[in-house]
Amino acid sequence: MADLPLDLGAALADRLARALDVEGKIPRALEALGPVGGRDVVLVDGAGGIRAGQLAELGARVTTVDAVDPTGEQPFDAPESSADVLVACWSAFRGDAPNEMVQAQRILRPDGRLLVVHDYGRDDVATMRGDQPEYGTWSRRNGPFLGRGFKVRVVHCFWTFDSMDDLRGFLGEAFGEAGRTMADTLHRPRLSYNVAVYHRTLGVTA
Repeated sequence: MADLPLDLGAALADRLARALDVEGKIPRALEALGPVGGRDVVLVDGAGGIRAGQLAELGARVTTVDAVDPTGEQPFDAPESSADVLVACWSAFRGDAPNEMVQAQRILRPDGRLLVVHDYGRDDVATMRGDQPEYGTWSRRNGPFLGRGFKVRVVHCFWTFDSMDDLRGFLGEAFGEAGRTMADTLHRPRLSYNVAVYHRTLGVTA
């Protein structure tokens, strides 16, 4: 399920779900760039999760599908021209994704919107995670998104915890020594966290 940027055990994932973007900036960005309210929205890898609930709260008619198999043998399980907006968060459209782009083109209606959420980096979370393609090649002008017609909006979010003890405990369990080192530099129970929403229009206008 692509509700979170990290693959964590159930207990840690639940703690991060309660801490990540408590201000609701990510769903507001999706609405601004879609919009999604009152429209047919296909969400990749989000069945029963946080993002599906947020989209529904915005008034979207949400259908969820599994990610495309990298071999191209398993397409998005959605009918042709069935969606006004396709939303993918973290698990799909990971860099060079020709099969996924073909499937997105297939299911989106004319002038349909493709919104892809990935980590942007340049924040506290990136310091702990170390080098990731999301932080470098994916955000370059000649990269797999901006070099292929996407635009990007960077959303400045936070991971917000109830207390410094809660933050220290989570970071130590999730990131080990890197997390404990980061906790020692913080004075408030939150970490800076930036996400990129790559967005473009697909489909052919009649």
